Amino acid sequence: MPKNKIKIITIIGASPQFIKAVTISRAIEKHNIDKKDPKIKEVIIHTGQHYDLNMSQIFFDQLEIPNPQYHLEVGSGSHGQMTGKMLSRIEIVLQEENPDWVLVYGDTNSTLAGALAAVKLHIPVGHVEAGLRSFNRRMPEEINRVVTDHISTMLFCPTETAVNNLKREGITEGVFQVCDVMFDAFLVFKNQALEKSRILLDLGLQSESYCLATVHRQENTDDPSRLFNIFSAFEKLARKECPFIIPLHPRTRQNLKNLKLNVVKNPHVRLIQPINYVNMVALEMSAKIILTDSGGMQKEAFFARVPCITLRDETEWIETVEAGWNYLAGTDTQSIIKAFNTATKSKFSVPPNLFGDGNAANLILQHLISYP
Repeated sequence: MPKNKIKIITIIGASPQFIKAVTISRAIEKHNIDKKDPKIKEVIIHTGQHYDLNMSQIFFDQLEIPNPQYHLEVGSGSHGQMTGKMLSRIEIVLQEENPDWVLVYGDTNSTLAGALAAVKLHIPVGHVEAGLRSFNRRMPEEINRVVTDHISTMLFCPTETAVNNLKREGITEGVFQVCDVMFDAFLVFKNQALEKSRILLDLGLQSESYCLATVHRQENTDDPSRLFNIFSAFEKLARKECPFIIPLHPRTRQNLKNLKLNVVKNPHVRLIQPINYVNMVALEMSAKIILTDSGGMQKEAFFARVPCITLRDETEWIETVEAGWNYLAGTDTQSIIKAFNTATKSKFSVPPNLFGDGNAANLILQHLISYP
């Protein structure tokens, strides 16, 4: 039987988590019909993993995410330092709030720290985007998601592949295929992007006349050879009739500077500041092609029906590759160029509906409410 009232702690710390969390927050708001006596109380903890204004507060402002009740201000550091600080500070909040659920998202250090803090206090954990696997244990994200899955009470999977990944690891209880909250968010904000975003006008761009690229994963940004190869490919491919637009992650910008990789000599490679989610969606929907090492952008390219080149050797979203809309290129310059040339010459059929109908957040909330 559903409980009369429940308290949910939402733990977020990085921009993709802000986007996912807003869908659950909206579902909670709709569920609380009596605003004076809400049945579900959500308390948001922002770990401060993304501490740059452009990478954090701008998302809260534009996406209208409820302001966090707790901001832990962890900031940057090594994986051990960040996770340790988060674990200690989250534990204090959980002991004070005593929630019915802790909800974590994705695969960041915030995800792992939140799940660990909760499970050690015997608080049930719900993991949104459970079951994803790259099968590359060198990635910190892979470690985070595997450990989180194995200590969570409810595992909310976006795809059948994710469910099967968990089954192979012996996890079958508390597993629910609810489809993808990122698709929920994309549906909500694509109209806002079309109606309100001025990013194409501000950048002087026409629809399908540019390539959109992002590079942020540590495996790429912290490896001089991989970073050089990726940007060398951008430099060789960018041209006047199809420039490369690159919202540059702060870590990528700093590493390019630290490593003195002066690879962007082509004037048609345009490095811009990080942008908010609505503007990013607007750029994604009108791009000719997307090149990225982001898991989220691979899916958003698929949602927008724009071909994608993934700058990694593997992907958690193998469904998009199997559907023919995503090309795994790795980080070799010639491999990226080859994938780009193939993608730009290909004809694409209408993609299958792989990620649901935009109701994932409501399904997750119903499972949380109905838990014994």
